[in-house]
Amino acid sequence: MRWSRAYLPTYREVPSDAEIPSHRLMLRAGLVRQLAAGIYNYLPAGYRVLRRIERIVREEMDRAGCQEILMPILHPSELYEETGRLSRFGDLLFQLRDRRARPYALGPTHEEVVTDLARAQMRSYRQLPQCLYQINTKFRDEFRPRFGLMRAREFVMKDAYSFHDSHESLQETYDRMAEAYRRILERCGLEAVMVEADAGAIGGDVNHEFVVLADSGESEIFQCPACGYAANDERAEAGATERPTLPALDAPERVATPGRTRVEDVCRALDARPEHLVKTLLLRAGDRVVAALVPGERELSEAKLARVLGASPPEMLDAAEIERLTGAPVGFAGPVGLPDDVEIVADTLLAGYDGMIVGANAADAHLRGVRMGRDFRPARTASISIALDGDACPSCREGRLRARRGVELGHIFKLDVKYSEAMGATFLDAEGRERPFIMGCYGFGVSRAVAAAIEQHHDERGIRWPRPITPFHAIVTPVNMADATVTEAAERIHDALEARGLDVLLDDRDIRPGPKFKDADLIGVPVRVTVGERHLRGGNVEVYDRIEDRVEIVALDAAADAVVASYDGLGA
Repeated sequence: MRWSRAYLPTYREVPSDAEIPSHRLMLRAGLVRQLAAGIYNYLPAGYRVLRRIERIVREEMDRAGCQEILMPILHPSELYEETGRLSRFGDLLFQLRDRRARPYALGPTHEEVVTDLARAQMRSYRQLPQCLYQINTKFRDEFRPRFGLMRAREFVMKDAYSFHDSHESLQETYDRMAEAYRRILERCGLEAVMVEADAGAIGGDVNHEFVVLADSGESEIFQCPACGYAANDERAEAGATERPTLPALDAPERVATPGRTRVEDVCRALDARPEHLVKTLLLRAGDRVVAALVPGERELSEAKLARVLGASPPEMLDAAEIERLTGAPVGFAGPVGLPDDVEIVADTLLAGYDGMIVGANAADAHLRGVRMGRDFRPARTASISIALDGDACPSCREGRLRARRGVELGHIFKLDVKYSEAMGATFLDAEGRERPFIMGCYGFGVSRAVAAAIEQHHDERGIRWPRPITPFHAIVTPVNMADATVTEAAERIHDALEARGLDVLLDDRDIRPGPKFKDADLIGVPVRVTVGERHLRGGNVEVYDRIEDRVEIVALDAAADAVVASYDGLGA
């Protein structure tokens, strides 16, 4: 392909609305263009990367024994009513009506659709197990679409679903899919970690995420180097550890803290540390009000709290509701003296406290020397706070958790009978009994993988594509388009590489060499062959490896071999 004929626009300026490297570089390198908030056009180079990732995903899904299908994007809303997810998805679900006013939704995922398919056509245990997958467009009306393809409202995903007659059969497929995901990520050239996770709106007690490590990723994970424990921030628990607590007093002491609503301000006023304070967060979960208590230096995990309560993610009360409930403005709520119908849930770490500082449920005041169990009694104790770097490992108790950031690309779930029971999807077992399918589901963000690869592989000059997913395997750059000897040699290398099955970009633009080199670095082609008068006089060309930042001078006739050799074993 010749650059002069390609639709490959590049830009020097950094887009003002792009917050992370992948978003900035995808726009600058001409991979995507935004149509509306969270909705993108894929330009030719970006679509090439997407297709390469799709090919790898398909090959590994087929290798794992799954069969590809294609399901509709437009879903009758009554399917979601059967499972109760019409309300659980809430505003994330794009909803519309047809000309007869029948309600539909644009598919955010396909559990209901595939379960409906199974209940209609899989009637006997002899047909099981089955694993079906598709690569399709999904829609979620994100409240704040951002980070380019990371949090888009329309995106490409691979979703697979398995149906079983036993938990043992589900486990076999679950393990096989986990291994398939490891191979996909490895083949895409991505370093990733499998972690315990929260199921969210999908459901299933057992589930794992595959997180591509990247400093700017929005996911936080915790790993223990001692035992290998790994979980995301919605699942990771802090192991029991000694805490620097205050002594409990004979009775809580009320102290004035005028205008001190933040933990750090209260600490300065009372000569305390954040660990001495306990934050009281008031939330609504369904028809009940919950007071969540977490140590002052930590944040509440709403996902953990939802799991404890067995409800949808709770919502924080607004300022007016908090004042009506506690008699105090925001920042002074505490567990002592709350109304009896408020359910108090205390983080497990609070069990190690003797005394604590809490809000006094009065303006400009806190209580010091409060003891849990004497001055207030929680309805339950559970891990509801987010772990911190350096926490004791909850698994081995000896190692310390290490916090890392990354991008969630894959998520696998053991659904059990969550959907099949709700939708009456059953089969006849060997004894002729009717039983609900035991199910699993397995999602992989194909379009998100494009962005994740850039997050993990870029530098100050641009993208550094892993070889298996690069839009072009090589770029041939003649430095002087006015020199016939140079252009003829460049054409010769280009044609030789194409004849060997590689996708090659010939930069035949009549511009200075500097901008050509900058554009080649920006779009991130792994190998650049530079054809210039100086080396060509000796019968040589320059081969530059973008990944290893290494230059090699090779004979003109050996240039194609040198490029092809760098792709050996990748099936380029």
